Amino acid sequence: MTPSTESDVNKLLKSIELPGIDKTLGDIGRVRELATSDSRISAQIELGLPMEREFAATAADIAARVRAETGVDDVDITLSTRIVAHGVQRNLKPLANIKNVIAVASGKGGVGKSTVAVNLALALAADGANVGLLDADIYGPSQPHMLGLVGERPISEDGKSMQPLEAFGVQVMSIGFLVDPDQPMVWRGPMVTSALNQLLQQTHWHDLDYLIVDMPPGTGDIQLTLSQQVPVSGAVIVTTPQDIATIDARKGLAMFRKVSIPVLGVIENMSTHVCSSCGHEETIFGAGGAAKMAEDFDISVLGRLPLDARIREQTDSGQPTVVSDATAATADAYRAAARRMAAALATQGKDYAAKFPKIVVEDS
Repeated sequence: MTPSTESDVNKLLKSIELPGIDKTLGDIGRVRELATSDSRISAQIELGLPMEREFAATAADIAARVRAETGVDDVDITLSTRIVAHGVQRNLKPLANIKNVIAVASGKGGVGKSTVAVNLALALAADGANVGLLDADIYGPSQPHMLGLVGERPISEDGKSMQPLEAFGVQVMSIGFLVDPDQPMVWRGPMVTSALNQLLQQTHWHDLDYLIVDMPPGTGDIQLTLSQQVPVSGAVIVTTPQDIATIDARKGLAMFRKVSIPVLGVIENMSTHVCSSCGHEETIFGAGGAAKMAEDFDISVLGRLPLDARIREQTDSGQPTVVSDATAATADAYRAAARRMAAALATQGKDYAAKFPKIVVEDS
């Protein structure tokens, strides 16, 4: 096949599926500029997700596909990223300086949600995005420890808002920065929701593409506040393969659907364990839980992450896997999950509410 027009080449480019993402260029990007001739094809492609680490390899894959389909040897592909704000719940607008809020949630505790959340945030940042991480677990904040920020305190330059702390290129805010680590948060629901709103609204986030919200387990006050008052672009559900975890995860997923927050997919944590001595792989917590959940709710499995002692050691030391062991297979698994998550969001409807002027009716 030799496409003879720009339209043919444009159609071909849009049909190309990106490796490891399971989305086409037409799903998650657009062809900004295209020039074709009998001897040369050049294209500038704008993607709706960050993947700077993979630009060279991805451009080479696209060029190879174009050569094979068109017979043109001289193919030049240039990639760039443009992340936009996506639609949120009805009657809400995206927050100032934050394009997309993504909630990372689970139905129950103990499934490694916070570890997944911090590594997703770090993976997005490593791919070139501006990323923030909000630790919304008021009763049990863990992100200060995981990011090596224990004892740090945010500063306020104007007495009204706080500057987020920063770790590994990610902006971070947590109630753990404001209270003693050993102090229990003996608060009722209204105080907890007020604290969440203050952490979110009174933090001076700096031009974020994504704010990853590490949610507490369950479907209580924090979850309801987030769904009703905070503009959320999408949610990710974290579970382990075992039935007792997926039972609760399904409830969390259904809650987000009920309040019109798109569920971008499910991540199966502790999916398999590989013995460090003999290499034997075992499904300690069972198998197929996330796949069954994804099938029942018509969503994607964004990733399957291993049960590995090094992940625990790295987060305990304040050096999460994606930054402390960047070349390891586990870090690759986190990065792949983050890309699939961002790709799923890129297919969602864009936000246009912020572009319309606010109309005020006054008595004359």
